[in-house]
Amino acid sequence: MLGITLQGEVPEPSLPVAAVARRLGVAPATLRTWDRRYGLGPRGHTTGRHRRYSPDDVARLELMQRALLRGASPAEAAEYALKAHAEPEIPKPKAVEEVPDGSTLAKGLGRAALAMDTPSVQQLLIEAIEADGVVACWDRVVRPVLTAVAGRWAHSGACVEVEHLLNECVLAAMIAATPLLTRARNPRPVLLSCAPEERHSLPLYVLRAALARREVGTQMLGAALPADALAAAVRRTAPAAIVLWAQLPRYGDPAVFQRVPRTRQKTRMFGCGPGWAAVQLPDQVQRLDALAEAVDQIEAVVVGVRK
Repeated sequence: MLGITLQGEVPEPSLPVAAVARRLGVAPATLRTWDRRYGLGPRGHTTGRHRRYSPDDVARLELMQRALLRGASPAEAAEYALKAHAEPEIPKPKAVEEVPDGSTLAKGLGRAALAMDTPSVQQLLIEAIEADGVVACWDRVVRPVLTAVAGRWAHSGACVEVEHLLNECVLAAMIAATPLLTRARNPRPVLLSCAPEERHSLPLYVLRAALARREVGTQMLGAALPADALAAAVRRTAPAAIVLWAQLPRYGDPAVFQRVPRTRQKTRMFGCGPGWAAVQLPDQVQRLDALAEAVDQIEAVVVGVRK
């Protein structure tokens, strides 16, 4: 019997770009974009050598994906991932109520969500919407709390139930804040849908509520709409505009826009959400990064500039 002596721990192997892209479910071009824009590339890379990602490099990218999954913008997700790996030891996770630079409402929402206090969560959401509108409620109150929840989950695996409760309360609040339009300003609707396989539809409900409050009519088709179903909906409704939401880069496939059938009247197309940030959209598709920008642009396209 042979005896083999190991001299210390064997380091985990590094991975090439293609392997990391397959592991994360994104295109290699997305990884290069994240490296160029946010510094989330291989730390040990030197000029003239092929890029290889260490286990720590991959862990940073996985943290960024988790933050994207929970509603953070690409810049916010990258900042979180870099800070989380700034120290060699695992930092102590922040409590959900410790929302960095958060408003009083955001901090209150974090405390109520952590306590699983549904009535208080609902009341705080109502107050935030009444004070500043649905988009500001999402950007300044909801998203900071969701990002804090994502951070706690990434470090300890805790707070999944908090995230679910918060998502359900936000969804209910946005539906309640969406007025029923008996006569919209636009004769042809704006079709709202997630990209195929994309299941994170909550921002679309914020967008629908904001447009309805400006008397812009929409058709909500929700999460993970297959491309052939999207084509059928376009043929049946002849929308003035189509908005496809992608939260994660793996679902931001621009080929879906090529499958939209032509109608007699022109249909404008928009790619909305962080999932489209690193891809080249077709010339006829406009990229919309922020919800506030999306509301203004869509309204201008379908009914003209608001006076």
